[in-house]
Amino acid sequence: MRWIRHLAASASVRRLFPQATLDAIHHAIAAGEKRHEGEVCFAIEQAMPWRDLARGRSARERAHDVFAQLRVWDTQHNSGVLVYVLEAEHAIEIVADRGIAARVDQQEWQRICDHMRERFAAREYERGAIDGVNAVSDVLARHFPDDGSASRNELADAPVVL
Repeated sequence: MRWIRHLAASASVRRLFPQATLDAIHHAIAAGEKRHEGEVCFAIEQAMPWRDLARGRSARERAHDVFAQLRVWDTQHNSGVLVYVLEAEHAIEIVADRGIAARVDQQEWQRICDHMRERFAAREYERGAIDGVNAVSDVLARHFPDDGSASRNELADAPVVL
C-alpha cells in the first residue's frame, strides 16, 4: 500500500507549494533567524526515493538522511533544525541538531508538526508552513537567543524542494 501512495503521489509539490509560498517560507525563515542563533532549514519531498521505500525506511529515517544531506548539522552552535515534509505520506518531521535537541523535548517538536499537519489537511499549506517555521524560531529564540553579535547565515533560508 505504501508503494502505491508514493507511486500515485500526483499532487505536485509545486502546486501545493507554488513559488509565492516558497518565497513566503523563505522570508519567514530569514525573519525568524534574526531573533536567534539557530539555523532553520525547510525541505519538501513529493515521494521518498525508491531505494528507501524498498528498504522499508520511515519518513523519520528519511528526514535524518535529508538533515545530513543538507548539512543542517554543520552549524557553529549545533543548533540547526530541519522541518521535513514528505507529501506522499502526509508526514512532517522535525530533526534538531544535538545542541538544541538536548534542550528541547521531542513532544514540543511534535506539537509543531501536529499543527502543521492540521493546516495542511485544511489545504492551508502556506499558513501551515509559516506557522511551523515561526514556532521553530520561537523555540530557537528561547534557547539560542540572538546575542547581538554579527552572526552569519550558515544555511540558505530558501526552502529546498527535493
